[in-house]
Amino acid sequence: MNSEQGRPSGRRETAVAAHDTTPADAGSHEDAQRILQSLRDELDGLDRTLLETVRRRLDCCCRIGLHKRDHAIPMMQPHRIGVVQERAADFAAKHGVSPAFLRALYGLIITETCRLEDEIIGAPSTSA
Repeated sequence: MNSEQGRPSGRRETAVAAHDTTPADAGSHEDAQRILQSLRDELDGLDRTLLETVRRRLDCCCRIGLHKRDHAIPMMQPHRIGVVQERAADFAAKHGVSPAFLRALYGLIITETCRLEDEIIGAPSTSA
């Protein structure tokens, strides 16, 4: 907390303050709405990128599952999960992102990855 101003201090505050506009700064209501729409359009583009990246990640994990199945490699690789979680924790620390948020996000991603790999590894191999 910033004791002088009574609010949290840190990277998030700086990012929010850079985009903070008061009604006097925004000009007219129309300007404020135009700015809001522009920010929402930016967010929508980022969401499209995020979703496409998740799809590509899951596709890669399916190819890994096929490789594991074809070479009798066990699906569960606990050390690899640790590597991914540690990378997310490092990212959180370097970029001011909540570590709990990234742990939860990667928990969901890893759970889905394991589900997909289980399905693939349990299916008959087509390379035999």
